[in-house]
Amino acid sequence: MKFVFTDKKVTLPDSVHKYAEKKVGKLDRFFKEDATAAITFSVEKERNNKVEITIRSSGTIFRVSESTSDMHASIDAAVTTLERQIRKNKTRLEKRLRQGAFERAVDAEVSTFAPDEPEEGEYRIVRSKTFPIKPMTRDEAILQMNLVGHSFFAFRDEEADGSFAVVYRRNDGDYGLIEDEQ
Repeated sequence: MKFVFTDKKVTLPDSVHKYAEKKVGKLDRFFKEDATAAITFSVEKERNNKVEITIRSSGTIFRVSESTSDMHASIDAAVTTLERQIRKNKTRLEKRLRQGAFERAVDAEVSTFAPDEPEEGEYRIVRSKTFPIKPMTRDEAILQMNLVGHSFFAFRDEEADGSFAVVYRRNDGDYGLIEDEQ
């Protein structure tokens, strides 16, 4: 697994990066060789130490964010959350993860996994809608999204030759755009 570290508004000693690499490295057995872990450290208001971990492997993205009063505790919490996500969805992920990732036994003392949680059931679609996806500008799409009161809106982007795109409202109040790669 390759590691990329980013420190935002904070300068951390190498020991913190090494600690994070050691902890996240334990998840390496789940991923294929192409896996990359991007770990971002930051300090929020009121001295909360935030760790964001994004692992990309075989077209699948795992992302967690944890914030505590201690950077090491934030790293531990983020790794535990990632492990829980993988375990909870192991049936769905087995084709994308490394073969045999769940077969190897791990000592209870070494493992940071919580007791096995039940897997999620099948995904259930409870409502389906059909609507025409019209060509419009990005600003028009944001306006339309706000008018219908949704947190996202799908449209054909006139600025990208009519390719499919989605605008969405971010947690910080700004907007994001998801575009087709074509």
